[in-house]
Amino acid sequence: MSVECTRLANGMTVVTEHMPHLESAALGVWLNAGSRDERQGEHGIAHLLEHMAFKGTHTRTARQIAEEIENVGGEVNASTSVETTAYYARILKDNVPLAIDILSDILTDSVFDSVELEREKHVILQEIGAATDTPDDVVFDHFSETAFRDQTIGRPILGTPDTVNSFTSDQIRTYLRRNYTADKMILVAAGAVDHDAIVKLAEDRFGSIASSSTETPEKVEAKYTGGEYRETRKLMDAQLLIGFEGRAYHAKDFYASNVLANLIGGGMSSRLFQEVREHRGLCYSIYALHWGFSDTGVFAVHAATGEEDIPELVPVILDEMRKVADRIDEPEIERARAQFRSGLLMAQESPAARASQIARQMLLFGRPIPNEELMERLENITTQRLTDLAARLFFDSPLTLSAVGPLDRLMSMEEISGSLSTAQGLPRSALG
Repeated sequence: MSVECTRLANGMTVVTEHMPHLESAALGVWLNAGSRDERQGEHGIAHLLEHMAFKGTHTRTARQIAEEIENVGGEVNASTSVETTAYYARILKDNVPLAIDILSDILTDSVFDSVELEREKHVILQEIGAATDTPDDVVFDHFSETAFRDQTIGRPILGTPDTVNSFTSDQIRTYLRRNYTADKMILVAAGAVDHDAIVKLAEDRFGSIASSSTETPEKVEAKYTGGEYRETRKLMDAQLLIGFEGRAYHAKDFYASNVLANLIGGGMSSRLFQEVREHRGLCYSIYALHWGFSDTGVFAVHAATGEEDIPELVPVILDEMRKVADRIDEPEIERARAQFRSGLLMAQESPAARASQIARQMLLFGRPIPNEELMERLENITTQRLTDLAARLFFDSPLTLSAVGPLDRLMSMEEISGSLSTAQGLPRSALG
């Protein structure tokens, strides 16, 4: 398998990987724009635009868009994140031209009909309501808002009922014109595809898109603030997130942070799962995560537990953080490397996963990253490097706490911070 890249005259990048012996393909357009690129008064418009793109063009109705791709057994979908938006399809190899035609149609010729807009607003309001009724969604939304207070990077992607209801078709077109430009677009195709044929189709269908926009302001650098959010609800369980500032994509410790998250709480063999769930039975769900953005990141532990277990659970989590800053054994890193390696290789057996993987690398680093280079980065992560990183993450970063549920027995912010601050002053041999 080999990855080929071509930049079109308007600045759009086309990347393909031919995967022998496959009869299907996955392809999509990934944009370097998301909810973070919304301006004042646009909260939620990136996500609304993603929905409206499928609601009809000048040549296809919403029903025709769905029927044409499903008539050939394919599927089409989209997603919006903080910094990216993606429109993608899975089809059999003979239907690649149809998929590209549909994607180009919805991205370049959508109508944004006012009747459809009001209908889709109602759908998104239901989506917001469903998220509000789901405690594990609420706890993450407020975690982001608290970690990046008063910044677009921390706002819920869905928007609010007030902002969604306020949008007009013209506002959607303004956001599209400013952000859906060729220099921000990457067309990726993997599977039974031919690079030259994909490039020609892209030139025909996407060549008219503007190269760039003079309206795009320079992105404001994110500032991690930390803080506390608590929402007491009468629930059967409590949702808890304890977090710290993570590392940006291009930071030296980005991959090390991912390995650390895996080691602490990335699977059934991780420290938190074994100690908290298996050994003590203090919760039914616990894991660690590391999210990287272009200029910052977050590292957090999420747990879902019953009210009666909160007093014991949080100190155990903090204790495991102290322990990992004191000692990490080589077999733990080897296990994390093996999990990363298997995930990398397994993704290359699926055209959809491989297309997404390539798109992510192109958006983050401007080029596909060879497996050998990724594994070399992992091999350079030592136990000393990880313990030093853990100490800096957990002891030097402002704390972010987000909690929803029965919280009367949850430690105070000062007690949690104090526990980690006390550990910072101890010699390594005294930790754990």
